[in-house]
Amino acid sequence: MTGLELRDATASPTTGVRALDALVARLLCDPRDAPLLGVVVGMSLVLVPGALVLYAPGGFSWPLAAAYLAALFGLFFDRYILMLHATRHRRLFRPGLELDAWVDWALGPLAGQSPCTYHAHHLGMHHVENNLWADASSTLPYRRDSALDFLRYWGRFLVAGVVDLVAYLLGRRRTKLARRAALGELAYLATLGALLWVEWRATLVVFVVPLVAARFAMMAGNWAQHAFVDPADPGNPYRNSLTTINTRYNRRCFNDGYHIGHHLKPSRHWSELPGELLEHLDTYRDQGALVLEGLDFFQVWALLMVKDHDTLARHVVHLGGAPRSHDETVALLRARLVAVPEPVVVPVAVAVAA
Repeated sequence: MTGLELRDATASPTTGVRALDALVARLLCDPRDAPLLGVVVGMSLVLVPGALVLYAPGGFSWPLAAAYLAALFGLFFDRYILMLHATRHRRLFRPGLELDAWVDWALGPLAGQSPCTYHAHHLGMHHVENNLWADASSTLPYRRDSALDFLRYWGRFLVAGVVDLVAYLLGRRRTKLARRAALGELAYLATLGALLWVEWRATLVVFVVPLVAARFAMMAGNWAQHAFVDPADPGNPYRNSLTTINTRYNRRCFNDGYHIGHHLKPSRHWSELPGELLEHLDTYRDQGALVLEGLDFFQVWALLMVKDHDTLARHVVHLGGAPRSHDETVALLRARLVAVPEPVVVPVAVAVAA
């Protein structure tokens, strides 16, 4: 297909300001990641002082707490999580600066992220298993347009997500990564408990609300990213992932909508993802990939929860070849939302005996 216009995020190797370019070059592995550095700096200058004020003796007030949450969710929350995602795949700061600990241990909890667990989950399990059944966050066992199934999925993650992750890593003999994930979660929960005793109101605002929001957003996002799975080929990234284009979300959150391209090559720079789609449109078409225009993953999730397949079908991008009718597109979407049972592997000895 030709003529597809993409209006999502791009990146420049220069900021246009010589002094700032020199600083970026000294700090970052890739100058194109200056927007990610902006998230780190912004949170450090706004949220860290705001949180300290809320914990200061006599500093807490509900209007100030509301202003803090408005700044968190209006300016930084989604961008931090996707900045964290990008920097787990590609190092942000130059070696020797040791600034990643600040991003993970200081800023992460302010956005609901316990230290080390996101890295362990996303790189240590999710990309390794590619949303197949061994992935504890796999969507395959669930009907993806069922609100009840999503509540089961989210509830499991809230109650046992880190336990499942550590068990998976230990089962794969990735002891060091399992230990880091467990220690990060335990340190986070212990600190949370202590801070609730010291100042429960500030802790509720600064840590508990972001924690619940993050663990909902990550699961709703993953649900939509891996909602439309071909039951006949669930391990194919073109058929188990979704790409969404031309959204405000992509422009804010470093092209997170290009999930097929990301699973094909997780180390690809976020600014290169639109170009990858344009370059390989024929492959996307031939592989039966689904691309939606004008919807982000959370809008997709919401439409799935109310079973609005018609609206979803209207946003499907025709990638070329024989056109599908609206009804045919709806049927295709529904066929890719069914639960996919794990295949039963019969041991060789049993098969031979039979």
